[in-house]
Amino acid sequence: MKVLPGEKPVVLEQKVSRRSLLGGAATAAIVLAQAPFGKAVQAALSEKEWKTDPTKVPGVPPGTVGTRSPFEKPVKKPSDISSRTPLQNLYGTITPSDLHFERNHNGVPAIDPAQHELLIHGLVEKPLVLTLADLKRYPSVTRICFLECSGNFRSGNPKLSPQDICGLTSQSEWTGVMLSTLFREVGVKPQAQWFLAEGSDAAKMTRSIPLAKGWSDAMIVYAQNGEAIRPEQGYPFRLFLPGYEGNMSVKWLRRLELSDEPFMTREETSKYTEPVKDGKIRYFSFDIDARSIITFPAYPAQVQKGWIEIRGIAWSGRGKVDRVEVSTDGGRSWQLAQIQGPILDKAHTGFRYLWYWDGNETEIQSRVTDETGYIQPTYQQLVAARGSKGGYHFNPITGWVLQRDGQVLLRT
Repeated sequence: MKVLPGEKPVVLEQKVSRRSLLGGAATAAIVLAQAPFGKAVQAALSEKEWKTDPTKVPGVPPGTVGTRSPFEKPVKKPSDISSRTPLQNLYGTITPSDLHFERNHNGVPAIDPAQHELLIHGLVEKPLVLTLADLKRYPSVTRICFLECSGNFRSGNPKLSPQDICGLTSQSEWTGVMLSTLFREVGVKPQAQWFLAEGSDAAKMTRSIPLAKGWSDAMIVYAQNGEAIRPEQGYPFRLFLPGYEGNMSVKWLRRLELSDEPFMTREETSKYTEPVKDGKIRYFSFDIDARSIITFPAYPAQVQKGWIEIRGIAWSGRGKVDRVEVSTDGGRSWQLAQIQGPILDKAHTGFRYLWYWDGNETEIQSRVTDETGYIQPTYQQLVAARGSKGGYHFNPITGWVLQRDGQVLLRT
């Protein structure tokens, strides 16, 4: 060891154990501090620098609930009636429960599960009243599925992020009981063709749903991502209709009434309809159409010339994603993206495309094809088919412009 002028070699009196060697940087810092040179280095460091060194102070002990790092600050973007998931800040396809989008019609009700009940009646042989505890006694099912508001589209401003454009979609692992199990329990009468779902919110959200959907894959869910479903998502339980527009999956569910015809409620007549050509209005548009969006690079990202991994999500309410294509020249040519498995039914599916950007201005896009053969349309194709933009079920291809300075803006 080299000795500086005026210094004496430092001799450690104790043997260095294997455990202390495994201590790594912390052990080295202690040994360094014992030497005169190390003391000089220590004195040169500011108090602030020592405070930011995690090896110098004990960490926080184990707690009862985990926390997100203070350096990670993804948040939903709220409005008077909804709050949007920060799609551009997420990894993978599962949305953290606290970042799942919200769409409420008269706020989030406070419900005591011990006082909450579900009534199933109408065209049934044996009406039932079920509590949360009752539901949990039935065989449970867990599946990963997306949920999306049918009004999930914004445009017109180049400084819109994926969260702004279509942040009213999220994906969770949902756990509950199949509605078909409860239908068998109550005994559905042959003339029943529809059922009404009613919520316990102040709006008394009600929607008519085809009985066939209840028999196929509808669920009453009480858990989300391994924990009790959150109040914003319908605690203590909600209806969940995979692939259907979001507000049909009625939250804070309190009543199911079976009938031989739809109930024509306010939310399916004056609301949640869309214009089509010749002045007509389409109602009972249930399925969410196939859609994709690039989440990186996207506004407000700033990128550099060179290799870029284009990333995003794709989904379809009619089944599985079949393929995703990416264009790096404004839609003139398309290349297949890599799809992240497993590819699940009615679920967000991740995609990637590795691309070298030469620094020239260009536009990147993605489009999805689902297993039915449906191809995500352009904005112009949708307007031509419907005669106007409308407010629901609008799922156009989204383009991002990469400017020469690396700024990424929405194509408007």
